[in-house]
Amino acid sequence: MTTYNPQKGIVLFAHGSRDPLWHKPMEAVARQIAFAQPGAAVACAYLELSTPDLPTAVATLVHQGVNCITIVPMFLGVGKHAREDLPVLARDLQQQYPDLPITLQPAVGENLRLIALLADIALDGV
Repeated sequence: MTTYNPQKGIVLFAHGSRDPLWHKPMEAVARQIAFAQPGAAVACAYLELSTPDLPTAVATLVHQGVNCITIVPMFLGVGKHAREDLPVLARDLQQQYPDLPITLQPAVGENLRLIALLADIALDGV
């Protein structure tokens, strides 16, 4: 396990929903990160229908002293939001914070580990 640098921040970015129960899985991932790496600077952010939005979450982490940020798109599919909207938001943030390294990871649905895990879960009942 790598040691977490508290000056690095993680933003879990998702679509958002008016339904407060929809947020529970995202918040559970944030809690798991904080549990696995005590002191981790982690925040959830949403494209629409929920708060905080991505600029607000990044501003909060910067205010906490974070000096680089990784954005993790919590999308299973790579649709318009992950392919078009998010890169524009990330570019805008990079212009707003020119000295802040911002890394945009691929959508979680493209991660081979998640694909294998989902297949294992599907096979549980077979």
